[in-house]
Amino acid sequence: MNKKTVLVTGASRGIGRAIALAFAKNGYHVFLNCNHSITELDKVRAEIEALPKGSCDMVVGDVGNPKSVDEMFKRIYKQCDALDVLVNNAGIAHIGLITDMSDKEWSRMLDTNLSSVFYCCRAVAPEMVSKKSGKIINISSMWGTSGASCEVAYSATKAGVHGVTKALAKELAPSNIQVNAIACGVIDTTMNGHLSDEDKLILKNEIPAGRFGTPEEVGELAVQLAETPSYLTGQIIGFDGGFI
Repeated sequence: MNKKTVLVTGASRGIGRAIALAFAKNGYHVFLNCNHSITELDKVRAEIEALPKGSCDMVVGDVGNPKSVDEMFKRIYKQCDALDVLVNNAGIAHIGLITDMSDKEWSRMLDTNLSSVFYCCRAVAPEMVSKKSGKIINISSMWGTSGASCEVAYSATKAGVHGVTKALAKELAPSNIQVNAIACGVIDTTMNGHLSDEDKLILKNEIPAGRFGTPEEVGELAVQLAETPSYLTGQIIGFDGGFI
């Protein structure tokens, strides 16, 4: 393949969709992943293929399942020797008291938000190491830094993503592979659909920038991180309008 390649997990909507489109617009061949929202993912595929020279492939699978991840990467490596960029974006949220969260919900959040990052990084690393080049970008949250009341499980998984980012950056730096994370603040996606208009206004007033971020801005930043000098690694980049 004569294009740079990127895998975006959780690419069917919101931030993942915006990241996938941003990379496609910048000349990358995009491998699009999701597990359930296949109809929406196919719409993203159509959007990319409608772009001038846009190209992509769908790799459906559960990134929280190691066997599924292995199968995904087998399909990817039939088309390219190694990925240039991995964007770990797949994630779910849960709002509620810790006492109201079931073991099943906790395990699902760990698998989707944290284990997926580990499995995909483990799968992508050998080929990146072999070619001595690669970028890994983990989409995280400001709550991984500061924690959020009634989002204990979500905050814990995102703090774990920060730990993976910093440790793996040190492990892979000698092989010229950079690992960074974007710690998103409040981004205007359906994940915040539970908020009333009044709640949204109150929240916006707490953000120094006075607004929510957009998925497109996260996509733009992700592309910039994929093109940054190799000395930038192991960083948790706050993208929260000055919130924390």
